[in-house]
Amino acid sequence: MKRHIPNTITCCNLLSGCVAIHFALQMHYDLALYAIIIGAVFDFFDGFAARLLGVSSPIGKELDSLADDVTFGVAPATIVYALLSEVVDGALPGSSLALYLPYVAYIIAAFSALRLAKFNLDERQTTSFIGLPTPANTLFWAALAVGAHQWLVANPACSFWLLIIGIVLSSWLLVSEVPMFALKFKSFGWKGNGLRYVFALVSILLLILFGWAAFSFIIILYVLVSVISNFVESRA
Repeated sequence: MKRHIPNTITCCNLLSGCVAIHFALQMHYDLALYAIIIGAVFDFFDGFAARLLGVSSPIGKELDSLADDVTFGVAPATIVYALLSEVVDGALPGSSLALYLPYVAYIIAAFSALRLAKFNLDERQTTSFIGLPTPANTLFWAALAVGAHQWLVANPACSFWLLIIGIVLSSWLLVSEVPMFALKFKSFGWKGNGLRYVFALVSILLLILFGWAAFSFIIILYVLVSVISNFVESRA
């Protein structure tokens, strides 16, 4: 019986992603964000449960990647699709392309799948990440939709191109060779964990100040801190 528990949790992650997609298509971005956060919690606990119960399996690993591509690939792509659908007419009035351009958002889903496949095979990513993790990318887009929705809709010409640039940049970051730190603590001492503690503290403060929409700032900060940290280490 216990061998089914981790896979059941993984399926709950997948179902959360499906719910997020539904809410995104209805343009209920706040509910989509909540569903994604719930999916991320399930995603954390499925691996934890498998290790705790000693029932890790190849099918569990494959199922986890499939669920992740729904919650952290298709769901954020659908959010961006919905945002583009709202602003494209204002950005390109009278254009025959306006009906089709929002589908560009699903490039995110394709690159998320590629990112997950690379992660499964890359032995370098046991204590840190190479490229932007898919949950981080998802939280960025979902929080952006919640926190900046009114501005995006009010400024369609500008927001359309910002979204297109964001799609390209985030897709590249997913499969890039940019090292990024992981919030994994081998010990609780300050030595070796200073960056993680400072980042966690700043993230908590941002969440207190801005609520769930703060995740957009947090993910941008995460990328910038990773890049700066790598640069400093390479110069040392």
